[in-house]
Amino acid sequence: MANWELKGCCQQDQKAFLITICIYAVVILALWRTFLLKPFKLITVFLHEASHAIACKLTCGEVLGMKVDENEGGVTETRGGIYWIILPAGYLGSSFWGMVFILSSTNLLTARIAAGCFLAALFIVLFVAKNWFLRGLCIGFIIFIAVVWLLQEKTSVHALRYIILFIGVMNSLFSVYDIYDDLISRRIRSSDAEQFAAHCLCPCNGVAWGVIWGLISFAFLCASVYLGLVILS
Repeated sequence: MANWELKGCCQQDQKAFLITICIYAVVILALWRTFLLKPFKLITVFLHEASHAIACKLTCGEVLGMKVDENEGGVTETRGGIYWIILPAGYLGSSFWGMVFILSSTNLLTARIAAGCFLAALFIVLFVAKNWFLRGLCIGFIIFIAVVWLLQEKTSVHALRYIILFIGVMNSLFSVYDIYDDLISRRIRSSDAEQFAAHCLCPCNGVAWGVIWGLISFAFLCASVYLGLVILS
């Protein structure tokens, strides 16, 4: 039976989980503007765009192509589908995938499943990518995850869970930051939130939707930590 009240927290695995997340958060914030984090930022942009594409397909639309640029920008070209579902799916989807990766890291089997699904998604995107930079990013991470997985299975270097957790924390933090930077502090006119405000019948503007999406993204992060502790209890 699940320990939803977290009685007896925190045991060794739970402490290790919390400490690792805190260390990752400090490292990510300290290295935020360095080239070391750029590949992981770009893969977060990829998951943002992939979330748009998934929402489009789930609402019976057509994905015409995806693009991720070196400047950490991206675009997903779609036709049809339900626009007011597709637009918020980028930021909220990235937060959701961050939670999925964080929770998957609590167990080696689920970490393997997450890594396998991630590799499959990267492989599929090779065929819908609109630029070679995105294809190169996908190939690079396919090789990276495959090597980490091989080391996990064949050597004493058991790092797969930690890599999956790092990708999860990176996605969660980057999503919250990206919402604040794009939708609240700078208010980019062509942003997803501004377009959503234009199509939505609600009186909220783009900044208001940015705040709402930011709170939801932060809630995803908090939920992932809480659920992770429950799983490990």
